[in-house]
Amino acid sequence: MSAKLRRVVVCLDVDHGRVKKGVQFESLRDVGDPVELAARYEAEGADEIVLLDVSASVEGRATLLDVVRRTAERLFIPLTVGGGVRTVDDFERALRAGADKVGINSAAVADPELMSRAAERFGAQCVVLSIDAKKQDPSAFPSGYGVVTHGGRRRTELDAIAWAKRGVALGAGEILLTSIDRDGVRGGYDLELTRAVVSAVTVPVVASGGAGNASHVVDALGSAGADAALVAGILHDGETTVRAIKDAVTRAGIAVRA
Repeated sequence: MSAKLRRVVVCLDVDHGRVKKGVQFESLRDVGDPVELAARYEAEGADEIVLLDVSASVEGRATLLDVVRRTAERLFIPLTVGGGVRTVDDFERALRAGADKVGINSAAVADPELMSRAAERFGAQCVVLSIDAKKQDPSAFPSGYGVVTHGGRRRTELDAIAWAKRGVALGAGEILLTSIDRDGVRGGYDLELTRAVVSAVTVPVVASGGAGNASHVVDALGSAGADAALVAGILHDGETTVRAIKDAVTRAGIAVRA
């Protein structure tokens, strides 16, 4: 039996048509055009691109489908799109614009059955439950992590691990797990959180939030057991490349896609 191939996924946080990057979803700065960056990262060896419209949910508007369409036209690798998706029709619009998968966070919390309806219509492989988790008081959240929405601005009463399990039961085919505490800080992924979710669900888990170097990716894919690791800022700033990260993962004895 061949080893499972891990993935390196590049995230493009899009705000009004431009890729932005910040710390813990705040202090966003412009880093470029999403279409050009997506094409560049694919050429470097990225396995997937995640395009998140980071202001859509906050502003209560739909995803920028024109950006999705133009990005999808340039890519041969899978594209996941999230932000501003609230209905099954929004799923369909994103998929028709060229997305392979659609991520939902705030909308899933508000309407959990949306995952079931979307999975029934398009297949679970298209439904990505995006979980933004933040360390909380264990007396209120058994796992020690609570779910937040709207770019980390709103707290919920959901325990992150329990929510991941429920999401999969409702039809999510993948979990995109972001540590809000680690996002943009570059001190490494939250391995405890990642490990807990990986152990709790039967679908692929993408670790997100905290990548500062290739060794952090190795830790997420290795000891934490994530199926994929999401990177952003260190690539945008030119501190490393997708190829360098994948080479480091391979040297650590972890099989990745070519």
